[in-house]
This record gives sequence, structure tokens and C-alpha cells, in this order.
Amino acid sequence: MNTFERIKDLCTKQQISISELERKLNFGNGIIRRWSTSAPNSDKLERVANYFNVSTDYLLGRTDNPFMNDGQEDTLAAHAADRNHKFTKEEIEDIKNYIDFIISKNNK
Repeated sequence: MNTFERIKDLCTKQQISISELERKLNFGNGIIRRWSTSAPNSDKLERVANYFNVSTDYLLGRTDNPFMNDGQEDTLAAHAADRNHKFTKEEIEDIKNYIDFIISKNNK
């Protein structure tokens, strides 16, 4: 998945169009669509990442983990480990869905 496809997917999850995202971020029309064939500049990419609360590495396809690396994941893992719990695949999926819900709620 390229940068444009990842942003398009995030827009779909947030129920926002690419055009609406461009307006909210004060980008010119079609800027984000051009990223399907060319690399974005770092300033604009960072603004998109901040809007969706994801890392620029995720948008660039360097990782499949959308979360910003601020230690939150380590804290969650440590929290579970303190309780002698290892998350199942189903629990991880539930956590991801809940995080998506919280992000969606906060971006409205």
C-alpha cells in the first residue's frame, strides 16, 4: 500500500473525503492524490500524520503500525505483563477497534 492508499484508507475510516482533508489542512486541490505517483514533502506529510494521529513512517509504508512511537505501546504491553497477561489475537483486534473508535470520536 502506497502513501496515497494509506491516507485514502484513513479517510474512509474517518468518513472524510480526500478533498475535504485537503481543505481542512489548507492544501491545494489534488495535492494528496498526486502522492500516488510522487513523494510528498515532509511538511505536508507531517500535517496529515498529525491529523490522523499516526506516524509518518506508517504513511510512508515503513511500518504497518499506525501508532505514533511515543511509548504508549510499551506502556500497554508493560501494563498487561504486570498482570501476567499476554494478549490474544482477538483481544489485540478489539484494542485496535477501540483505538480507531476513540480516534474517530476525537477527530469529529
